[in-house]
Amino acid sequence: MIHGPVTFDHQSFSVGGQRIWLHSGEIHYFRHPSELWRDTLLRAKQAGLNAISTYFAWNFHEPEEGIFDFTGDRDIARFLDLCAELDLWVIARPGPYICAEWDGGGLPAWLLGKPGIRSRENDPTFMKYTRLWFDQVLPMIAKRQASRGGSIILVQ
Repeated sequence: MIHGPVTFDHQSFSVGGQRIWLHSGEIHYFRHPSELWRDTLLRAKQAGLNAISTYFAWNFHEPEEGIFDFTGDRDIARFLDLCAELDLWVIARPGPYICAEWDGGGLPAWLLGKPGIRSRENDPTFMKYTRLWFDQVLPMIAKRQASRGGSIILVQ
């Protein structure tokens, strides 16, 4: 896998000065038991993908306020490291809101129950808790960026 600064122009992305084209598919680690991650990623690779786009579901990692879990099926670092091992680029999507198909958009139920909170706005309470989520997840992402020797090429 190529490492170095990620740039783009009107034709493609470049990593470390080498042009690449992304052929990406969505694979959400939290929808698969961790024992199936390798097989699922290998199947994506066999289908011609060279990149995986994945959400990071806040509600999956902080089911109770202040109690974060990044172990077992929730081990983001292990999933990202496996993608790198298999030479798959990653498009990391840490939210906080991830999608309409997931209850509350992946926001924790305890957060949405806070009196007066206005989610997905510049609400001070929402922003305080979003920062706490990002304090947990963004270091794992930053450490694995392509510019730092990892496979994360984009963060959305």
